[in-house]
Amino acid sequence: MIELDLGGLGFERGAHLLVQHALRTLPAGAELAVRGSSDGLAAHLRAWARARGHAFVRIEGSGAVLARGSASAGRWSGAEKAGTPASAVEHAPLSWGLAARGATVEAGLPDFDFTLVDKQVVWADEAAALYAQAAAAQWDPERAIPWASEFELPAEIEDAVVQLMTYLVENETLALLVPARFLARMHPHFREVLQLLAIQAADEARHIEVFTRRARMKRVELGLSTAGGQLSLKTILDEPDFALASFLLAVLGEGSFVVLLRFLEAHGPDPVTRAVAHLAAQDEVRHVAFGMAHLRRHAQLDPHLRERLAAAVERRHDALANTAGLNEEVRDALVLLAAGAFEPAAIERGHALVQAMEREMDAGRKKRLAHLGFPEGEAQSLSQLHTRNFM
Repeated sequence: MIELDLGGLGFERGAHLLVQHALRTLPAGAELAVRGSSDGLAAHLRAWARARGHAFVRIEGSGAVLARGSASAGRWSGAEKAGTPASAVEHAPLSWGLAARGATVEAGLPDFDFTLVDKQVVWADEAAALYAQAAAAQWDPERAIPWASEFELPAEIEDAVVQLMTYLVENETLALLVPARFLARMHPHFREVLQLLAIQAADEARHIEVFTRRARMKRVELGLSTAGGQLSLKTILDEPDFALASFLLAVLGEGSFVVLLRFLEAHGPDPVTRAVAHLAAQDEVRHVAFGMAHLRRHAQLDPHLRERLAAAVERRHDALANTAGLNEEVRDALVLLAAGAFEPAAIERGHALVQAMEREMDAGRKKRLAHLGFPEGEAQSLSQLHTRNFM
């Protein structure tokens, strides 16, 4: 028999740690005599031992004798491992709750209300690497943007920049809300995807900040927000299916927005506009990469996914058929920035550059659709059905 003297240390002050440590060194069934002078020691030992599956053998002197029980007994009877730390399971039980992957989960936990519990629906093998890239590439709006640059644009050019920034803010607000909406529904067992969506939402919050700040550098008021533009975004926000929402937002919308942001970087009339466009585009490329990786994997496992993706594009097109499409002021602003001057030849050049940008958007959408397994003809028709509002 092994003896443990607790002295005056009671269970309310941590004595259980010493008892627990001593029991770990004993084989199952071996006895440990615990001595001590704290009030109620025997009662505390009895309750503690019962909860953890150890045997309370007898009271002895100023303490008691315990026998080590089985690791599967007592409180942890029925406990299970929440998978392994290194890899996610195909289906995450709701009873695992918020437990870290690989943790031992006590039985009796009430089910949580997660709805995204299947690996096929949410997973991308690239999620961990993309999260690491995103974490390393975070930028500070205060230091990364040359806010102190001195410039003065013609009034109509500045107004055009403000209109474009206003348009970007509402689109980036959507791009924040969509991943945030699914975050609360996703089982935390898929932590790599959870972390990536969280950092994507943080990216969009930063974009909203810098676009708003650029809009207000020279103006008090922001630009226009149209009903058609808002309805276009609402069709994505209302999409309840994670795969379909990711497809509409990342593969079609944000993929097109990368081209738009690079256009603004190339034709922005001031260093701040060029900088915010450049940094936002870098973030959006990662967002598109996750959407593509996630959907490629999903499509390989679900032969009907492409049909659902195509139907989502068609439904959205039908819902927006009677809207005006891209805000006229936004298109005019793009032409003005690309023109750089109020002269016929310059305006003609700016108009041609905007059309070239739209062709580049279309080509990018078709390429991404092809990578998801759509035949060339279907990829072309689906790209043409994409909203005229770009996102």
